[in-house]
Order: sequence, then structure tokens, then C-alpha cells
Amino acid sequence: MLLDRDRRSGRGPPGGEHLAAAGHRRIGFVGNLSISPQVRQRYQGLLDSVRDAGLDEGDVRLIPAASWKVANGREAMHLLLDLPPEERPTAIFCANDLLALGALQELVRHGVSVPEDVAIVGFDDLDWASASTVPLSSVRQAREQLGRTAVRMILDEIEQGADHVHEHVSFPPELIVRESSDYRRDGATQTPAPQP
Repeated sequence: MLLDRDRRSGRGPPGGEHLAAAGHRRIGFVGNLSISPQVRQRYQGLLDSVRDAGLDEGDVRLIPAASWKVANGREAMHLLLDLPPEERPTAIFCANDLLALGALQELVRHGVSVPEDVAIVGFDDLDWASASTVPLSSVRQAREQLGRTAVRMILDEIEQGADHVHEHVSFPPELIVRESSDYRRDGATQTPAPQP
């Protein structure tokens, strides 16, 4: 089973498309590519989405984060804020919601307006994402569907024994747009639709 990227369509998480459509031309990815295959898949998905939107992969800046934690999101924003304003990403896609929350906290602490100055999209759509200081846009995975399918596949394997044929199931992720990225910049091709 696969959630981060749909291998058959070649599409990645929808956050990159959303940010490009909102007019962002410099996008940062906050994460550590050596932590897990999921982070690498999310980064590659962002690159694919940006390329599909007509931007260059060079428009995506990797902002390293040591781990998945809130504190690492704060630290990553120090790296972003150290850049000259004309080089700073105007949007960031975080490998998970904990990093996004830390990034949001640090930007607000430094007087950076979210989403007007920097838009943020996280990944996982944790329960508290909608309750953060600026409600967080996030990519939601089909957790319940994943759980039901996993149980069905396990039971099928037990019942069928040696006759069982393994299958690959893919669930496309869904972007939940909230205030942290719901802002149209000059040159935007469309206005993102708010979601719950």
C-alpha cells in the first residue's frame, strides 16, 4: 500500500500544485531526506508537482530539519530567515505537521505574516492542525481506508494461504486548504478553495 505518491499516475502530494497555483515561485521543502523513504517520496512529489505547474525544480529549496519534531521546524525557519529576502521561499511544504507547526510558531514569533509573507502546508492533517494559531493547510492521508484495506489484505492472505496473490493498493492523498496557505499572490492562476 502506498499513500505518499501514486506510482501509477506519477503524481505526488497535491501541496505543490496548490502553492504554484497560488502564485508562489520560490518554494521550500522542510525535511530530512535521510530519515525515511516517505520524506524522500514527499520531496520528489513536490518536485513533480512544481514541474507539472511549469516551474523549474531549481525553484524548490531544500531546508534541512534534523528530525520530525516541532523544534526542528523552528530551527529550519532560522535557516530560512537567514536568507536575503529576495531569495527566501514565499511558501514552504513541510514533511509533516509537527515540522509545519514549529515553522509556523517561529515565523509568527519573528513577525512574518502567514500566509501573506510565507505560506505553509504540512503533511498528515493531525487533529490539531485546524486549531493552530493560523489553521494549518495539510495533506491528509486515507488513514481509515488504509486500515480497513490492510485488515482485509491480511485476512485474505490467511484464508487463501499459498494461493494468495499480493496486491498493490494506492490511496491518493487529499489537500485540506486552511488559512496557512489560502492566499493568492500576484500572478496566481487560480484562487485556492478553502476546505474544512
